[in-house]
Amino acid sequence: MQKIIPHLWYDKEAKEAASFYVSLFENSRILSVNVLENTPSGDTDIVTFELAGQQFQAISAGPYFQFNPSISLMVACDSIEEVDMKWKALSEGGKELMPLGEYPFNKRYGWIQDRYGLSWQLMLIEGDQPAQKITPNLLFSGESCGKTEEALKFYTEVFPDSGIEFISKYGPGEAATPKAKINYAAFKLCGMNFSAMDNGFDVDYTFNEAFSLIVNCKDQKEIDYYWDKLSAVPEAEQCGWLKDPYGVSWQIVPENIDEYLSSGSKEEIQKVQQVLFKMKKIDIATLEKVCFEKE
Repeated sequence: MQKIIPHLWYDKEAKEAASFYVSLFENSRILSVNVLENTPSGDTDIVTFELAGQQFQAISAGPYFQFNPSISLMVACDSIEEVDMKWKALSEGGKELMPLGEYPFNKRYGWIQDRYGLSWQLMLIEGDQPAQKITPNLLFSGESCGKTEEALKFYTEVFPDSGIEFISKYGPGEAATPKAKINYAAFKLCGMNFSAMDNGFDVDYTFNEAFSLIVNCKDQKEIDYYWDKLSAVPEAEQCGWLKDPYGVSWQIVPENIDEYLSSGSKEEIQKVQQVLFKMKKIDIATLEKVCFEKE
């Protein structure tokens, strides 16, 4: 099971967006579509899908959070034709953030916000292709700008099978804001590739719940561990969600959370939901008790 799963929040478009993304990548498919009824956001669609063999999840839960470039998806393309094809598809109804073209750091690169607001960075990678085609990228802006290296040290201490693999710093005058220090960093969390950078411009792309990271936990001990290590904003704690010291949103959940929310009659599932929605940190024993009562 994939330990960390990118989670995307949409108003009503989760199924539509997931189907669109699946159409763009080989080795991609919709894994499941579940509907949770009578949630605080009304009836919500939860879509689990794979892109290039990597698992993602999307939810339609109302217009409460909007994507911005604070977290984007970097795509390693093996040809100029692939870059151009994906750029064309993602550009329809989207917004260009950095024009498609040749840059000192890459022969064919572009940064685009698609029709749903999600940001993508497309780049040509010649030669051997990385095993992980899509890499989440964290852009530290506003109050968190300049804290990229600090954040990476924090994350890699929290998660096992993790480490900082590469750091490049801005040269004198390269960044428009003096707060920016790191122009690119590569790191791993639980064996999964991530990248990060300080925003070179004084633009506040604040991390928010539109793009969060699910951590699948095998037991209560793991839930307690990650919750205690990551949670830094008490008012953001809700139903397994938290915010870390840098504003990034995480969902700390049991790895079998779908079983709790899909087994039984509608009435039984809603009973589990009602208990779950009242929690901050998820308590597996309480969920197990409710599930036992419905059997």
